Amino acid sequence: MIHERLPKIWYGGDYNPEQWDEETVAEDVRMFKLAGIDVATVNVFSWALNQPDENTYDFDWLDETIDRLYQNGVYVCLATSTAAHPAWMAKRYPDVRRVDFEGRKRQFGGRHNSCPNSPTYLKYAERIAAKLAERYKNHPAVLVWHVSNEYGGYCYCENCQKAFRVWLKEKYGTLEEVNKSWNTRFWGHTFYEWDEIVAPNGLSEEWQGGQNTNFQGISLDYRRFQSDSLLEAFKLERDALKEHTPNLPVTTNLMGLYPELDYFKWGKEMDVVSWDNYPSIDTPVSMTAMTHDLMRGLRSGQPFMLMEQTPSQQNWQPYNALKRPGVMRLWSYQAVAHGADTVMFFQLRRSRGATEKYHGAVIEHVGHEHTRVFRESATLGQELIQLEDKIIDSRVKARVAIVFDWENRWAIQLSSGPSISLDYVKEVHKYYDAFYQRNIPVDMISVEEDLSDYDIVIAPVLYMVKEGHADRLKQFVAKGGTFVTTFFSGIVNENDLVTLGGYPGELRDLVGIWAEEIDALEPSNYNEIVMKDKVGSLSGEYKCNILFDLIHAEDAEVLATYGSDFYKGMPVLTKNQYGEGQAYYIASSPDQVFVQDFVDTITTEKDIKGELDSARGVEVIARNKADEKILFVLNHNNEPASFHTGEETYTNLLTGEEYTGETEIKAKDTLILSL
Repeated sequence: MIHERLPKIWYGGDYNPEQWDEETVAEDVRMFKLAGIDVATVNVFSWALNQPDENTYDFDWLDETIDRLYQNGVYVCLATSTAAHPAWMAKRYPDVRRVDFEGRKRQFGGRHNSCPNSPTYLKYAERIAAKLAERYKNHPAVLVWHVSNEYGGYCYCENCQKAFRVWLKEKYGTLEEVNKSWNTRFWGHTFYEWDEIVAPNGLSEEWQGGQNTNFQGISLDYRRFQSDSLLEAFKLERDALKEHTPNLPVTTNLMGLYPELDYFKWGKEMDVVSWDNYPSIDTPVSMTAMTHDLMRGLRSGQPFMLMEQTPSQQNWQPYNALKRPGVMRLWSYQAVAHGADTVMFFQLRRSRGATEKYHGAVIEHVGHEHTRVFRESATLGQELIQLEDKIIDSRVKARVAIVFDWENRWAIQLSSGPSISLDYVKEVHKYYDAFYQRNIPVDMISVEEDLSDYDIVIAPVLYMVKEGHADRLKQFVAKGGTFVTTFFSGIVNENDLVTLGGYPGELRDLVGIWAEEIDALEPSNYNEIVMKDKVGSLSGEYKCNILFDLIHAEDAEVLATYGSDFYKGMPVLTKNQYGEGQAYYIASSPDQVFVQDFVDTITTEKDIKGELDSARGVEVIARNKADEKILFVLNHNNEPASFHTGEETYTNLLTGEEYTGETEIKAKDTLILSL
């Protein structure tokens, strides 16, 4: 619970008063009140302003900012300012500057340009975090700490190479174990001294920007190491803050499906998860919903912070479309529906210059409140005030879980085949979307999560099976659970070494099949999934493509076979009874019609129903608090659409209006309903 001093959904965003004069700042405060803004994130990129040289610290401007905001009813999410090191530091201490994938030493510029293993960077980052915590530890405005900003990017400098060798020693103990785990006898790569190991980049094992590698073992470990290195940098600042403010929560803003960091590890180290939501105009709304659920899953269902979104448009996409009227409110409530207890923007006022001057803001360049964006922002702000504490700290309850694993994602991308068209995130989303369309809530979970609360667990393309995961899945199914996995699963261990004895390796007895070959065809080449008999909603034929496992049933029942090619008649969908439960294996990448019918079948078997029946494009999800269920009905369509409450009567928490039976919701509208 982070909302004790401000018990409502926090509303605000990133604010950079250091870029503006006093008159403009005074106007900002006036308009914040009009918009209902009560939290501002400050000091994100102000390290150079706070510390003009090695020994001088100047927080006077920050004192004035925090005091002014608090006196006007605005609390503070206080950043540590370490997201971009000062120019003087880059000039005097070259070790802070990263070396890129091609082996080039970066100059000063941009951001995310600090080496996470630079002694200089770590020293000064920890120091300024401590000074900020000591200075503001008793300030009533400060609600939460925000460390750095959007961590990401890898470094390949000598400091990182040395730290990598230390990391390997701690993980493997001996060089003999490293050689074994990486299979270094391939291509004569055996290491005899630790300093023979170099970073896998464009000068050594990898090419195409790290999309390909000669040795998956070292490339996987370097990704783990870099994710851990950045996490250690976060923890260093976090611990410095905690020394002075042990009761203030600490976070850093994550980036959803960002590929380079293992966010499940990061979630464990944060008091509250926060993330930045920037979908494109054509991003499927179910993909955004899935990402919200993934961020909620980083701390086992705990509510998260929506730290950034844009009120209008982004500035880095090829085509920066405006958010259409109503969409900002709709997407804000979608975040809340999936577990957000804050609605925050980047940014509160548009910057005048540099790369984000055309990124949307509550206060546009015109500088007054008479704009469409401001009016929409103010309306939402008043609604969040009206909702008070009704929603905060409530939970989404799900009986279905989908496994997501960043290391598995890395391994698939680096696997040297069998298909460049295999996209892990798309395969996961395919199954998520089928539940989403039925308004069935889903938890996105790690491979370490306890499965006892779920009836259905799906692990699409579980290529890498980590130690102990197969045993947990078997226990889940043996006790009555339904498990689903797909083609290209159970192939390797966590070092990307193939599990011998037939695919899917450790999952073989669970799913009751074995695969001898995997065919990979260009995605325009389809095969067919031919059902032997009608099973639930599954009947007739469906299309499949990308990869085709050639499998043999051992204990499993064959439900469908391939319809063409030389493996016509071989199994493509199987079901295996295992203990009191069952495990399904889907041997190819099916079309969405199959996935929808398949999900309908297994949810019917488990008597799992959606929250409400609704037209396509109308999302319904519930948050639960004590004995109360709060339903969010979100119409993502461009026209009115319907939903059905059944025999229950629901009350709109914002208007008091009641809804029973067949009901219409306006285009791009959101209803927040309670029984």
